[in-house]
Amino acid sequence: MIRALGRSALTVVHELGEISLFGLGALRGFVGQRRRLAKLVVAIHEIGVRCFPIVLTVGMFTGLVMGLQLYYTLVQLGAEAALGDAVGLSIVLELGPVLTALMVVGQAGSAMASELGIQRNDEQIDALQTMSIDPKGYLVGPRLVAAVICFPMLTAIFDLIGIFGGYLTGSVLLGVDSGVYWHHVESSITWHDVRGGFIKALVFGIYTISVCAYRGFNTHRKASFPGVRGVSESATRAVVWSSVGVLASDYLITSFLI
Repeated sequence: MIRALGRSALTVVHELGEISLFGLGALRGFVGQRRRLAKLVVAIHEIGVRCFPIVLTVGMFTGLVMGLQLYYTLVQLGAEAALGDAVGLSIVLELGPVLTALMVVGQAGSAMASELGIQRNDEQIDALQTMSIDPKGYLVGPRLVAAVICFPMLTAIFDLIGIFGGYLTGSVLLGVDSGVYWHHVESSITWHDVRGGFIKALVFGIYTISVCAYRGFNTHRKASFPGVRGVSESATRAVVWSSVGVLASDYLITSFLI
């Protein structure tokens, strides 16, 4: 049992090392690409613009639920005036970056893993190598740079709409004074809290896009089945690895920031 546990741990560490080198190679290859701006705009549309509606929707409902649940918890303690503190800090520090990353993984990450897996099976990646084009820099590099740009912006949007959702539930529906709510939001959230959320967003963005791209790019090596079934397996594993990694890294980053 101990030997099997150690073997699994070494496999995970080896996989993380491969993913890190893969991401660095993609960024290095992107620097030498031609028409970098055009590729970056397409990647920003894929990761940022297309994920905006789902992030907006989830952020609103998260704020609504947080306002409802926290109000009935705080009212038992006679501290319903602190609703703005509770909603604001919960969303900015934890729920904003984590849920944004999970939504982007489900929307853009799975699609990217599937697309790269199909390109691998159709030998399009091999064709790029034949033409002396770095496939990692050409296909993955723009998406990593777009993740660095889009994840903090999507997280900020999630934070704002989530806090507004808490206001709708707490003040408009449940009667908490709106001035008290916004005063507590403003006084409780500091630049240190916002910076911590953005640091998480950057880490989550680089990690999740690297994992999804790595899984799709290496479908021929990592999947247990060939063809379409292998692409499906790669996309599934990319989402699972990314989601688990987001939650694990969230705990580690929070431990260092506190």
